[in-house]
Amino acid sequence: MKKLELKFKNEDGKTVTYSIENPIEPVEASTVSAAMDEIISQNAFTSNGGDLTAKYSARVVENIVEDIDLGL
Repeated sequence: MKKLELKFKNEDGKTVTYSIENPIEPVEASTVSAAMDEIISQNAFTSNGGDLTAKYSARVVENIVEDIDLGL
């Protein structure tokens, strides 16, 4: 499963991560950046360390799970 991780800085200077499962692909940097700007301007999310103040990073993460046949 893939997820899009949006990382922001908050008022305390700490990194806050929000994850979105199954993002629309291909993920375009300009679209993600604009969405993150909108989240900050609308004060859409808060954190324990206060409001989100800046974009920090964004990434797509994919977890691949492969079962191992133990012959059980």
